[in-house]
Amino acid sequence: MKLTVCIIDDDLVSQFATRYCIQQSQGDFDIITCASGEEGLSVFLDLVENNGSLPDVVFLDLVMEGMNGWTFLENIQNLFKGHVLPRVYILSAFSNTLDRTIAKGNQLISGYIDKPLSRSFLDKILQQEQKRAGFSS
Repeated sequence: MKLTVCIIDDDLVSQFATRYCIQQSQGDFDIITCASGEEGLSVFLDLVENNGSLPDVVFLDLVMEGMNGWTFLENIQNLFKGHVLPRVYILSAFSNTLDRTIAKGNQLISGYIDKPLSRSFLDKILQQEQKRAGFSS
């Protein structure tokens, strides 16, 4: 099985860079990209309807037009009760102390990463997530 990773970011350059880093990492991943929180919810609903599960890991931007990252998180917690929720890593271009504090208190959030995401840091995260999910790298 593959680890399913979802990138939700309205900045297409950042989205591409994160996707490229994942593709260059050790391991076998299914990668889903979404340009908004609304698109992310739509994709999640389709995934649950078609295969009964959500992505394993989400890299989520907080500052997006329309639905921001915090609202996206609230929605998945409400819409997908009873499902195994993904582990979420916040990707942020802005160092915001309040966001970091809120993130630490949110049980879904596994980490807070400053953009741009470095390849070495991403490799550590993905290896950790593969082990947690029981996949070999």
